[in-house]
Amino acid sequence: MTQTTFLDSEPNEEVTWLPNKASAEARLQAFVKRAGTHYARTRNFDFGPQKRSNISALSPWIRHRLILEEDVLREVLARHSFSASEKFVQEVFWRGYFKGWLEHRPEVWRCYRLAVAELVAKLETDASLARRYDEAVSGRTGIACFDAWADELVEIGYLHNHVRMWFASIWIFTLKLPWELGADFFYRHLLDGDPASNTCSWRWVGGLHTKGKTYLARASNIEKYTDGRFNPSGQLAPEAPPLSETDLPDPVPPRLTDEDLPSDRYGLLITEEDCALESLGLPVPPKTVFALQDPTPRSVLPVSEAVQAFAPAAVADAASRASHHFEQTVSLLQNSDWASALQEQIEAAGLDAIVTARLPIGPVQRRLRRAAKSLSVPLIEITRPYDRFTWPHTRRGFFGLKKKIPNILSQFETG
Repeated sequence: MTQTTFLDSEPNEEVTWLPNKASAEARLQAFVKRAGTHYARTRNFDFGPQKRSNISALSPWIRHRLILEEDVLREVLARHSFSASEKFVQEVFWRGYFKGWLEHRPEVWRCYRLAVAELVAKLETDASLARRYDEAVSGRTGIACFDAWADELVEIGYLHNHVRMWFASIWIFTLKLPWELGADFFYRHLLDGDPASNTCSWRWVGGLHTKGKTYLARASNIEKYTDGRFNPSGQLAPEAPPLSETDLPDPVPPRLTDEDLPSDRYGLLITEEDCALESLGLPVPPKTVFALQDPTPRSVLPVSEAVQAFAPAAVADAASRASHHFEQTVSLLQNSDWASALQEQIEAAGLDAIVTARLPIGPVQRRLRRAAKSLSVPLIEITRPYDRFTWPHTRRGFFGLKKKIPNILSQFETG
């Protein structure tokens, strides 16, 4: 069988990301049979948004933990051997790797956010930068593949992982635009927009994550892996000189020891960062459960309507499942003043603490921890086993975590 025949046999399969656990589980079951050698052979091909059968497309659900990484891994390994599914297993762990890496280096996130704010202000004064930026985000660069991907991102809220690499490379090395503005463009439009994965991936392409190692988009590679849909021959930068930055502080290991619950008089808090709190493994059930539904802005620039709608709907789905699991009504808090909304819950229920899942670095963490400073009881964050097992091995490159994957998987089986 020739490669062309094999690729032509790939079935059409468009994905719709409904913000609920049932849709996530349905997608997982549809994909899991293809998570072995089929995925390894075809995962780098982008056949377009109507043909997603070669990839899982689970990331928008995993990002909000409507479905958990360990549950995805268990399903895949129940169907395939580790050797057959290793490529997919590694892709799942890449997200955990970037999260852990950023937890070791919160300064990277702070510097990125500061740079975005400064560059957005510069767009108001630098006409050349503003023009080139506008052409890029509105799909008017004249590079057909790049323009199509910009439109796809805005319209659908998703891009194939290989496309994200090509796009970032063209943005940085061909269009010579600041990487932070490109990362912000992704973050504002991706349904799976994740502070760690998005920021670190853009840094990796630009040669900042692994010092000096960049990713160069090549026309021949794009032609091959888009199955001939695009060929930007003669339009792309021939080389990718690494970007530079000031030296980062030494990595500081994140705290992984959780506080004990002060009593059973605690409130369980659902946020858009973790929409599966019924599986948190708490020793005693909460006295009350409530959920923050007001979406947290991702940028100083406008966020897509699809992104703004996804998180509150995911939180509502999480609240519905928590209500059934804990057999109590769950309050959906839509107040933008989180401190006031939470204090009202504390006083109404006579709580000794608020408990939530560990808040990874990002806007939700910043917003909620700021609100917690004015509360009359402590905010206790519980670290999930997946993060606890994974983050200690993310201090440097991915290879350090890759070596530990079999051991981590065994802990899921026995934990």
